[in-house]
Amino acid sequence: MPTTGSLSISDLLLPATIRVGAPETDKEAVLNALINLLDGHLAVTDLDAVRHDVFKREAQMSTGVGLGLALPHARTTAVTETVAALAITREPVPFDAHDGEPVRLLFLLVGPEQARGRHIRLLGRISRLMNQDSFRQRLLAATSSDEALALFRDADAKLAV
Repeated sequence: MPTTGSLSISDLLLPATIRVGAPETDKEAVLNALINLLDGHLAVTDLDAVRHDVFKREAQMSTGVGLGLALPHARTTAVTETVAALAITREPVPFDAHDGEPVRLLFLLVGPEQARGRHIRLLGRISRLMNQDSFRQRLLAATSSDEALALFRDADAKLAV
């Protein structure tokens, strides 16, 4: 499993936690599929609790941030370290986003309760990266989880320079 001590986004992802071409067409189904990508992750102690906490956070305010992107997230006692998953849907999914547009990119971030500062910094880093039109377009064009992960690795390397 990846180490999550750094703020590198690619360190949080594995090919198994990335789904390209997700077929779900509604918000609840795509969120459930995204959370299911964390099933079996060593840092996840209770997937049902993760699901509960992500949906509880989503009920407070939509994490559809605009530009076809949603950043569902939660802090929970059900993980021992920060974990992430990515879904790229085949078709746009209505998500109650702030700009009213559907989403195709969903980046899930789940961290331990005590890691508030790190959680916020990671969300900011993901948001800045996803605000780049060229990066979003390359991600939407990815045909495999390995290709999507390579895009994040490349972006992390550029940010580290």
